[in-house]
Amino acid sequence: MAIPRDFINELIARTDIVDLIDHKVPLKKAGKNYAACCPFHSEKSPSFTVSRDKQFYHCFGCGAHGNAIDFVMEYERLDFLDAIGELAGQLGLEVPRESGNRADESVSRDLYQLMEEAGRYFQKQLRSHPQKQRVLDYLQKRGLSEDIVERFGIGYAPDGWDNLMSLYAQKPQLQEKLLTAGMLINNEQGRRYDRFRDRLMFPIRDRRGRVIAFGGRVLGDGTPKYLNSPETPIFHKGNELYGLYELRQQYRDPERVLIVEGYMDVVALAQFGIDYAVASLGTSTTAEQFQLLLRSAKEVVCCYDGDNAGREAAWRALETALPMLKPGDTVRFMFLPQTEDPDSMVRKAGKEAFEQLIEQAQSLEEFLFETLTERNGSDKASLAKQAIALIERIQDSVLQNLLLENLTYRLRMGSVDEMKRRLGFQAKTAAQLQQQQTLKGRGTPLRLAIALLVQDPRLGFKLMPQPALQFLKMTGVELLVRLLELTRTETLNSAQLLEYYRDTEDYPVLTKLTQWDHQVADENVQQEFKTALVWLNNQYIEQRYQELSLKQDLSKDEKLQLKKLIAAMKRL
Repeated sequence: MAIPRDFINELIARTDIVDLIDHKVPLKKAGKNYAACCPFHSEKSPSFTVSRDKQFYHCFGCGAHGNAIDFVMEYERLDFLDAIGELAGQLGLEVPRESGNRADESVSRDLYQLMEEAGRYFQKQLRSHPQKQRVLDYLQKRGLSEDIVERFGIGYAPDGWDNLMSLYAQKPQLQEKLLTAGMLINNEQGRRYDRFRDRLMFPIRDRRGRVIAFGGRVLGDGTPKYLNSPETPIFHKGNELYGLYELRQQYRDPERVLIVEGYMDVVALAQFGIDYAVASLGTSTTAEQFQLLLRSAKEVVCCYDGDNAGREAAWRALETALPMLKPGDTVRFMFLPQTEDPDSMVRKAGKEAFEQLIEQAQSLEEFLFETLTERNGSDKASLAKQAIALIERIQDSVLQNLLLENLTYRLRMGSVDEMKRRLGFQAKTAAQLQQQQTLKGRGTPLRLAIALLVQDPRLGFKLMPQPALQFLKMTGVELLVRLLELTRTETLNSAQLLEYYRDTEDYPVLTKLTQWDHQVADENVQQEFKTALVWLNNQYIEQRYQELSLKQDLSKDEKLQLKKLIAAMKRL
């Protein structure tokens, strides 16, 4: 659901980033900025700065940076839309949606409310239903304490076809919404009934703690053993992780997160004090889930069964994770003995032994090359081809070089450079990728003009149009032209200007230039900006002169233009 750009601009304008961050991380005045120890990495001396002028923060230690929205996303571990909602809530604003989405938003609010009501109903049945003792005996048999049951909001869906549905017998419109939320089913004969019956109920919460779905485990020998909510307007299983909300309630910044397969695995591990596990909701771990994991902790340990199916699932996870890894991220792979799952294993081995298994988990490179070796045997050419295809996808240059060195050693090919040449390695490191987006010529007038404009967008407000720049053939000038168009008609600060470029290829460049020390004194900024624009316009004059000078047959207009260009160049 799209949020109007004007609202995002207003939200940033009304949020003082210094006040916002100071409530979470106490700031101290440092010149015209504010400073603190970075909340996103461990450090003893402050390298985290916040600018009130730019409404921007930057850490010179770990590189974290952004505007108020970025800070809420990183600090509270929220996605973009949720961060917008959080900031709007602090200001007492309601988040509007683009036309056509208001009905959807209303439906979503009703679905969240109904799912919360369903969760409370299931929890109540666990305490008061005539069959509660049978369920409590099951929980006791599984060794789950009242504290764990309460922490995860576990409940009971009684046997019967219409227990939940009957609560809304007089409200058919809410029954329709329960159907939309996946809590009711319509069969081919048109009969409507409860989806979950005689099951232990595990509410699935989003990152804001709202119940969005359920997983139900059968109490007896029925099938399926686990029954999950279907996809709904508020639940997309590939975007969520069971237990992530509960994990974040325990730890704001966990060092490690363990990803397992089932709800009961997460709950059983928490019962034994391993309270940093989440579950992938029965699917292969998706790219969206890996992004959540890597934003939650720097080390992700993927736990799988030791059989062929488990190793295939681990391999799919590796392929998904590789392009997403950033410097400092760690992904490892843990395989349990066959016939064991985390639930059964932790009960047999206990916390200490289970965590020892976690410590012994394979590194990503160990698992990668072990699997490729098993698949290819002595066929080194095939192994090399498959390895290169995977390594080319990696953005983290440190990990990429580590894998290349490992591959070189295994292939006995001498040096990494020789191996790259012989195998036609085409990958670009993260630095190279960024360099492609970065303006060429560090310190050039073009780079300076963009940096000055991004750091103080007021320079572009009501500036005379610069029509020649759109015809100038120079790498990066298109970005300056777009920035001038944006800033000419409205007053923006740096945070607002950057928000226009979120999720674009220019965003990394602009955020870097926001913090670039151009060494221009404050009182000279406006003059230096104008000087840079004059230089760029002069470059166009020279460029156009060269084009017309080399042309054989000039039109009347072109001859007149060439005459004017010669005169302009003499003045230069």
